[in-house]
Amino acid sequence: MAFDIQMIEKVYASMAARVDKARELVGRPLTLTEKILYNHLWDGSPSTVFKRGTDYVDFAPDRVACQDATAQMALLQFMHAGKKTVAVPTTVHCDHLIQAKVGAKTDLAVATSQSKEVFDFLSSVSNKYGIGFWKPGAGIIHQVVLENYAFPGGMMIGTDSHTVNAGGLGMLAIGVGGADAVDVMSGMAWELKFPKLIGVKLTGKLNGWTAPKDVILRVADILTVKGGTGAIVEYFGEGAINMSCTGKGTICNMGAEIGATTSTFGYDDSMRRYLASTGRQDVVAAADKVASYLTGDEEVYSNPETYFDQVIEINLSELEPYINGPFTPDRGTPVSKMKEEAAKNGWPLKVEWGLIGSCTNSSYEDMARAASIVEQAVAHGITPKAEFGINPGSEQVRYTIERDGIIATFEKMGTKVFTNACGPCIGQWDREGADKGEKNTIVHSFNRNFSKRADGNPNTHAFVTSPEMVAALAISGDLSFNPITDTLLNDKGEAVKFNPPAGDELPSKGFAVEDAGFQAPAEDGSGVQILVSETSDRLQLLAPFDAWDGKNYTGVKLLIKAFGKCTTDHISMAGPWLRFRGHLDNISNNMLIGAVNAFNQEANKVKNQLTGEYGAVPAVARAYKAAGVATMVVGDQNYGEGSSREHAAMEPRFLGVKAVLVKSFARIHETNLKKQGMLALTFANEADYDKIQENDTFDFIDLTSFAPGKPLTIEIMHADGSKESILANHTYNDSQIGWFKAGSALNLIAAAGNA
Repeated sequence: MAFDIQMIEKVYASMAARVDKARELVGRPLTLTEKILYNHLWDGSPSTVFKRGTDYVDFAPDRVACQDATAQMALLQFMHAGKKTVAVPTTVHCDHLIQAKVGAKTDLAVATSQSKEVFDFLSSVSNKYGIGFWKPGAGIIHQVVLENYAFPGGMMIGTDSHTVNAGGLGMLAIGVGGADAVDVMSGMAWELKFPKLIGVKLTGKLNGWTAPKDVILRVADILTVKGGTGAIVEYFGEGAINMSCTGKGTICNMGAEIGATTSTFGYDDSMRRYLASTGRQDVVAAADKVASYLTGDEEVYSNPETYFDQVIEINLSELEPYINGPFTPDRGTPVSKMKEEAAKNGWPLKVEWGLIGSCTNSSYEDMARAASIVEQAVAHGITPKAEFGINPGSEQVRYTIERDGIIATFEKMGTKVFTNACGPCIGQWDREGADKGEKNTIVHSFNRNFSKRADGNPNTHAFVTSPEMVAALAISGDLSFNPITDTLLNDKGEAVKFNPPAGDELPSKGFAVEDAGFQAPAEDGSGVQILVSETSDRLQLLAPFDAWDGKNYTGVKLLIKAFGKCTTDHISMAGPWLRFRGHLDNISNNMLIGAVNAFNQEANKVKNQLTGEYGAVPAVARAYKAAGVATMVVGDQNYGEGSSREHAAMEPRFLGVKAVLVKSFARIHETNLKKQGMLALTFANEADYDKIQENDTFDFIDLTSFAPGKPLTIEIMHADGSKESILANHTYNDSQIGWFKAGSALNLIAAAGNA
């Protein structure tokens, strides 16, 4: 039986009437995305038509999910909200704080010991406030959500950018910062700009070596890392229907890499099979009653150009495997072109590691298909040329693939089986030799491949591909190996060509697990005590940020002008810094240390205008803060791309940064900055980025008349005494300006709770 079945049935009970009303108001057939959005309006039944990409709308999500690294800050904020329990079903999942090194048993024991203080804190807060708690080793948040909580037609938010994975079960699942989660957990509306719609029509059928991963790798190649910004991607067509549910999840998962708000698929038989296989036949029964409302209207899919803002068509029968990278997930190369591209760009051909797992590709089907390639290599006497590791997506998946002999197959090739956790995907990988900084290539089935992300080595060329391709490339040890056409020599000197991968979509014997790792909250948590030591270096109770004083900002110094790509990994690195995610002061010591200074092309080296000396970004920021001097960060395109981590907004806020002025923002990061009471601004004229000089000081001329739709005027004072004015655009509405004036959105929640 499903968790929260009564909540799911309630969502379905209102769906027909609300969607019919929305269709009447809009005056045309509706996409699935629109049906779900209009059924989740905060005010209930639709009464107006919203303009895509323009109108801010209040929604009522059905549930919230948090992973352990972001849950710490989210729950520390929730503790200030003055609530006795969460208002919607909420879960916390311990998957980020487990480092991959030796193997599952040892690594989990080490993590449980090292992060005991944090895990105990998350467990006790969950127990007190009615939150479901998934223990370390239970699995990766998004796989666990897909197995237990996702349902067709639902809406959820999660404090991780890959929350979008649940779109594989027909949800609108959206990654947010912790402050957004606190709003919903506190019983408040959640605000989102009504999204634009991108339709992806899938024709044909996957075959041979092509996998669902190749669909999103191709879409990323087409749209780039910012092509989906402000939009929801809806997949449809015969190719979508012919795909497994977990395959759909993989595609939705990596929608985060194109900047999409989320991605989704219509309800179909693959979802019915998956729900039934994971013990949720009751959800199937409920969904089947409103099945026509859980997919786009027939007219929409017949004439998609009329109903979507952009349409992409991909013929799966013609699609070949893709290998994307290095250093960005949108640089796509078909396997047939990799040899040529690698030679042209000087990419190392020798593959050192192959890694399968992460929230993107750690399902039963993923493991089974990859294992089929390993089985062939073992049977033919082929010795793998690269090291190999896997991270099962959940304890249920791990237990089942062990029962079915899949783990044993991997182990025949010397594979390291890591914990059911994120591991190398988020930099939680103690890779031997990474500190040498040698140029090398790894291949993985993860979602991101930014510089330094997996192992901290800026010279590691990481390529993203499907699990079965990871297996083939790791066995061959050659990035240019094409398993469709090429052969490998076995121990007898014979040429062997792999057969295409094969594997069951779902376990024929059903899923099984002894201890899934779930802890239900106390019926009455009022007596649960939450203790945070004042001397802890892992956890720190939060103090409210100061409210705006009502005056124009003046004398603001440039902290850093970031050059080129500046992701949340550049702003607030993960890896070894994850241990400080619950301690704002300590985690702030990694603020912008990965960003490249436009004036010297070096990372973590900026000028302190008060002394004329250069120092690390956090140190210089602290010096300005101590002197009572406000600062500003300047950035390039798609600033804040990547993770949902709100630390990338809270750290600058904590260290005295008043504004972030860039060419363009990634959606989640822009919202996070707003939530923390900062100014998130864009150049009205992108060429003004070039006017910013290293010793500049800024005055905000008209901040006292801050209003929706009205650009702000910033006067730049250069070191030579000259001045010039520029305009900065913003997307704040009245309520978001209220966050700014109050010092943060949380300050408003706390004030309302104390009223």
